[in-house]
Amino acid sequence: MKKFKILLFSVFAFTGIIAQEAQDTTYWKVTGQASVNVSQISFSNWIGGGKNSVSGVGLFDLNAIYQKEKIQWDNTLKTGYGLLKEDEDQAVKTDDKLELNSKLGVQMKNEHLLYSTYANFLTQFANGYKYPNTTDKISTLFAPAYLTVATGFDYQPSENFSLFFTPVSGKFTFVTDEELSAAGAFGVEPGKKARAEMGAIVKSEFKTPVVKNVDLATTLTLFSNYFNNPQNIDVNWDIALNMKINDYLSANLLTNLIYDHDILIPIDDEGNTGRRVQLKQLFGVGLSYKF
Repeated sequence: MKKFKILLFSVFAFTGIIAQEAQDTTYWKVTGQASVNVSQISFSNWIGGGKNSVSGVGLFDLNAIYQKEKIQWDNTLKTGYGLLKEDEDQAVKTDDKLELNSKLGVQMKNEHLLYSTYANFLTQFANGYKYPNTTDKISTLFAPAYLTVATGFDYQPSENFSLFFTPVSGKFTFVTDEELSAAGAFGVEPGKKARAEMGAIVKSEFKTPVVKNVDLATTLTLFSNYFNNPQNIDVNWDIALNMKINDYLSANLLTNLIYDHDILIPIDDEGNTGRRVQLKQLFGVGLSYKF
């Protein structure tokens, strides 16, 4: 644990020194997008059968980039929350995400290479259940929560591509909920509320227009724990396909693939667990506003 404290101190000390330069707001570029996707279906004497339902998903992304001379500081906020209500059934979650990213870099002699400090925090807003059971909680705010901090090298040959690599990074998993902590959820030892790992990270980011009014953005993060089965690579892969219909209407296709060897997932009703690839896919059409 002492190694992680030293790593954390060096990362935030570096960030604090460089961030002092980021006081002039004329060097900031801030962009964002808010969208709401809603669908509804109802039946009356419909011979084909079906369930009345209404669903909605709200998404909000914010990007703030500071650039001055050799300093570049990228910050992103990604949030999403969705609900589905069928007939008289209780509403269930369809999406729940709160993610913060910050990457501070100093340009080296090679104009495409930066010495960078990176931090990522990921959690959710509300309780999650193994639906249709809505009594047994399997996740909640800060259970789990993931914090990753690293210092390494960032290769940026263009505005559309970035490849970040660090041989030394810290990854922390938090389970602050007493019940989930006691159960040893999310790879944390039963009764404990945090787990620390040290290893290497490779993170690539790519964005490009596909056709007119259709943009693709993807982020792939790989992590290897030096001290516990380093051959088992943790994978987090996001893909976002944004389709603009007009100034206020858009369609979004989002996917998220996760594999973490330390997380055991329920695989049947008998309490058996196993390692599995987690996959989430969301498609929606609705109101959208960019700024």
